Amino acid sequence: MEKEPRLIGDGTAFGALVAAIRDLRQPKHSEVSPVPDDVRIDGRTCLVTGANSGLGKAAAVELARRGGNLILACRPGNGEICEDVRKRSGSATVEMMEVDLADLGSVHRFCDLLDSRRTRIDIALMNAGLMTPRARKSAQGYEMMFAVHFLSSRVMIDRWMRDGVMCPSSRPGETPRIVFVASEAHRCSHAVDFDRLGAFTDYRRKESFKYYGISKLLLCMYATELSRRLNPGDRVRVAVHAMCPGGVASNIARDTPALLRPLVNPLLQHFLQPPEEAVGPAIYLCCAEESGNTTGMYLHLMQRKAVLAAASEPKNGAGLWKASEKLVAASRKFLQTP
Repeated sequence: MEKEPRLIGDGTAFGALVAAIRDLRQPKHSEVSPVPDDVRIDGRTCLVTGANSGLGKAAAVELARRGGNLILACRPGNGEICEDVRKRSGSATVEMMEVDLADLGSVHRFCDLLDSRRTRIDIALMNAGLMTPRARKSAQGYEMMFAVHFLSSRVMIDRWMRDGVMCPSSRPGETPRIVFVASEAHRCSHAVDFDRLGAFTDYRRKESFKYYGISKLLLCMYATELSRRLNPGDRVRVAVHAMCPGGVASNIARDTPALLRPLVNPLLQHFLQPPEEAVGPAIYLCCAEESGNTTGMYLHLMQRKAVLAAASEPKNGAGLWKASEKLVAASRKFLQTP
């Protein structure tokens, strides 16, 4: 795969922060309008990964407020979040389900539980994310951001389609939606070697944003290919979209060294959007009528954009699908059912 020109900052976390602040400070005409308050999703089952804080929690509150039945898919140890989302949304139909997206065994156990309960997901907001300051291994030895951002989503969605937890439908109002929280960082990534997909590479702090960008490029590439495969022909059977909310003052920098946190956290709070203001594109893709009748949208803030050419190239999508299918197949040894 050929290298694409780097389009954000200088390819570093600092450059990306500067670019995010610039995006927020420069007035833009919104190409999609905020979803009106009276648009409801009553009775629809919504799953939000990483709903324990930041954008995921804010989106969960808003989806519950609009009538969705919420499943908060969070790392263990966040039990108090469920009651907080109920209070903030005024909805009682909110529940917590624990899953560690860095552990494919946990992902399969989570999918087993959804299947055993005959859960049917109508809207999935794949929000969970992190940026590690240096290379870390997941439970199965993958690079952590690759595992959480891309591979866990690939495994979960494969299970949902196989198990009937998500059921494609072209009937108006019944088409399920999958929304990936990606990032404009996918535009400054390096080339992807599909022959080494999933191979762990050690890196230090100065390269962390490079690998963050690669993981988000894979996510955009996967979203595009998934949309193609789930929607052959003219009918939309599963609406698959991706988005970048812009700079958000969340806990994505939770792994910042302790000595730098007193500086970094106030900086993020001052210059970036609070999560409650950043949820516009997520709510549009989850709730708006248009985004339920089409597929393959990418929003940056409230602007329509095309993903990087490398992410939309069918040859790359097919290459990623083939290479990742081997990783999905290897993960099936963690299935709890016969």
